[in-house]
Amino acid sequence: MEISATLVLVLLALFTFLQNVANGFDSWPQTNAINPFKYRVPENPPYRTSYHFQPPQNWMNDPNGPMYYKGVYHLFYQHNPTAATFGDGIVWGHSVSYDLINWIHLNNAIEPSEAYDIISCWSGSATILLDGKPVIMYTGIDHNRHQVQNLAMPKNLSDPFLREWVKHTQNPVIIPSEVAEVDNFRDPSTAWYGKDGKWRIIIGAQKGDQGRAILYQSEDFVNWKLEDANPFYATDNTGVCECPDFYPVSINGTNGVDSSVESSSVRHVAKVGYLRMAHDYYFVGKYLSDEERFIADAKFTGTSLDLRYDYGKFYASKSFFDYAKNRRILWGWVNESDSEKDDIDKGWAGVQSIPRQVWLDNKSGNRLVQWPIKEVEKLRSKNISINGEKLRGGSILEVSGITASQADIEVLFEIPELENAESFDLSDVDPQLLCSNAPRSGIIGPFGLLALASKDLREHTAISFRVYKTSNKFVGLMCSDQSRSSLQNGLDKTTYGTFFDVDSNLRTISLRSLIDHSIIESFGEGGRVCISSRVYPKLATGNEAHLYVFNNGTMSILISKLNAWCMKEAEIGHVKNMSYKTC
Repeated sequence: MEISATLVLVLLALFTFLQNVANGFDSWPQTNAINPFKYRVPENPPYRTSYHFQPPQNWMNDPNGPMYYKGVYHLFYQHNPTAATFGDGIVWGHSVSYDLINWIHLNNAIEPSEAYDIISCWSGSATILLDGKPVIMYTGIDHNRHQVQNLAMPKNLSDPFLREWVKHTQNPVIIPSEVAEVDNFRDPSTAWYGKDGKWRIIIGAQKGDQGRAILYQSEDFVNWKLEDANPFYATDNTGVCECPDFYPVSINGTNGVDSSVESSSVRHVAKVGYLRMAHDYYFVGKYLSDEERFIADAKFTGTSLDLRYDYGKFYASKSFFDYAKNRRILWGWVNESDSEKDDIDKGWAGVQSIPRQVWLDNKSGNRLVQWPIKEVEKLRSKNISINGEKLRGGSILEVSGITASQADIEVLFEIPELENAESFDLSDVDPQLLCSNAPRSGIIGPFGLLALASKDLREHTAISFRVYKTSNKFVGLMCSDQSRSSLQNGLDKTTYGTFFDVDSNLRTISLRSLIDHSIIESFGEGGRVCISSRVYPKLATGNEAHLYVFNNGTMSILISKLNAWCMKEAEIGHVKNMSYKTC
């Protein structure tokens, strides 16, 4: 008999609950699962998400070392267990899942305890060794506030939940050398295994004002050597590189490949986060393992030409190869846009993006495609469809019948008169500034969705498109405009934007938006461009939120097909908001 992942989680949670009722809740730590009765945030929290991952309370940032082990997905994450703000005492939170959507919170995997990590246990990665054993490498902030790299291994390999971790006796296994500053040397990547029998990792660093990813090698995963003082990847005048990632992608199809694969059928992706800009940038290129070199197709320019996973809020991302389903999964931290005081008042800060499958765009061969994992569709409930609806210039259409504050929307727009797009020289144009300053009405666009909108439209977040004609092609502008997202003051309401090519043969543009109370993740053109935003409406919360399709351009647009689903709440030990009706 096949038992659903959700049912397994429910039965396990019920067993744990009854066990602790029998024993008294003081015995809860013995189960290695977090006691939900211990954690309290204000009742009916309007901005708490319903299907995005969050711990029960307090601060969360980077996803650490996600992995799949013995039928269970593991998510480790940076967590402050004592406050809703970042500070000393950061630990590795730990949760497990059978489907990457419903989660069980466990006790912390790694906590400060030794001289080499006594201040904090910062980011790192998990690697599955050749014998199938998992190992974690993480950055410890030592008693001198230097950043050093440490190892931790599971105490009991037969436990698929890997509840307990033991720190290696030889820690720290890597300390800063002359190639990095002692306080900017962190976030070791998942390791890959070379043809020469050596493991390799890269570590984010800074030297002067140069951001670096530094390569280390090891034959046994304990004794690591810096073989070359030249960095594996470097950019000038950027400051520190954080959370580096390096992995192969297939040139054919959407399947993922193991991090150690080297062949003519793959290209490689190097990703770094620049703390100064708080953005993750990626570079597609060629890995020359014999020379320990990565040759990117394009160099970092510091302009809108640089490729990013997400052109909104999405940082410190981490990928892993899910060998159970032969795919590469990407996580990203989506931080708050409210004030620190707001976070303290609400008792939490930070969410993780919906896990995304990522692959090489086979059409271009030089950029990635991202799409929410299939499992999130299990949360879809009531469905509303619109097909073949013409949107004249200046028109707006409400998508009613679902809980618009907790929804999944897919829409395909058809542009019948693409050749009438306005001509525009987009060279040296910043798309983010264009989204902020462009006239309210153009020829083709803006058109798209008004999400988390109040009935009077005084509050709304517009996810929209415009189309321009350049000398040799059609270019789309995707925007996420938070300027009217809330009547509240003191919020970051930055407008985000990016360009993409429009296929003149198809004459269509697609959009998918995942809406979850205070986060909107949007995927344009089948996931070739992505924008995530955080918003905090005052009026458009719960059942008072509305969803609209709009067209502010002068040319008509056709809604070829639109499907909107109300999303059920995931099992993540959330504090439930009982003030509104869900699916």
